[in-house]
Amino acid sequence: MARYIGPRVRILRALGTPLPGLTRKEVGNRTERPGQHGAKPNTRKSGFGLQLIEKQKLRYHYGVNETQLRNLVKEAKGGKQPTGEKLVELLERRIDNMVFRAGFAPSIPCARQLIRHGHIQLNGRRVTIPSQRLRVGDTLSLGPKAQKVPAVVESLQQPALERPEWIAFDETAKAARLSHLPGVDAQPFPLDTQKIVEYYAQRV
Repeated sequence: MARYIGPRVRILRALGTPLPGLTRKEVGNRTERPGQHGAKPNTRKSGFGLQLIEKQKLRYHYGVNETQLRNLVKEAKGGKQPTGEKLVELLERRIDNMVFRAGFAPSIPCARQLIRHGHIQLNGRRVTIPSQRLRVGDTLSLGPKAQKVPAVVESLQQPALERPEWIAFDETAKAARLSHLPGVDAQPFPLDTQKIVEYYAQRV
C-alpha cells in the first residue's frame, strides 16, 4: 500500500486518536467517524477490528507503508526485547521521526521532505534517506539553508511535542543527539502494541 497523501484529519477521526506525527491539526467538534454512517453509535468492534486500528495508528503516525511495517515486525521479533516494544523503538529511531521529535519539523511528512531536499545532516554529513536509523551517539543538525526555512523556524519556536528525554538538544548549534535508546511507551500517542503483535502473528 502506498504512503497516504489524503485528508489527515479524516484519519484522526477514523482511528479516534490524535497522531502528532501525521498532522498538528485536531478533530475539534467533529469526533464522529468519517463517512455516511459515521454519526451512528459505534458498534462493538471485533478482535480483528481492534488489532487493525492499533496497526493503522503506527502506519499513519510514522508514515510507513505496509511492507515496511511488516519488515520491521520481522526484525523486532528477532530481538531480545518484547516484540511490541522493539517495534516502537525501531520506528522512533528513524531519521524522519527524530527530525520531528527534535522539533525541526511540525510533522513527520514535513521532516521527510527536509531530509529528501538535503537540509538535514547526520554527524556532520548530509543525509537524504528518511528511513535510515540512528544509533546511540548519532547527532542530527540543520543545514545552513534549513535554519531559514519558515516551517523550521516556526517549529523550533513552537515544537509540536515536548522533546523526549532520550534526545539531547543543543539550542545554540541546533543539533539533536540520540543519548540512549527510546524506552517503553516512547510513542507520543495511546497504543496497544500487544494487539499489533497479535495482528501480525499469522502474517509474518
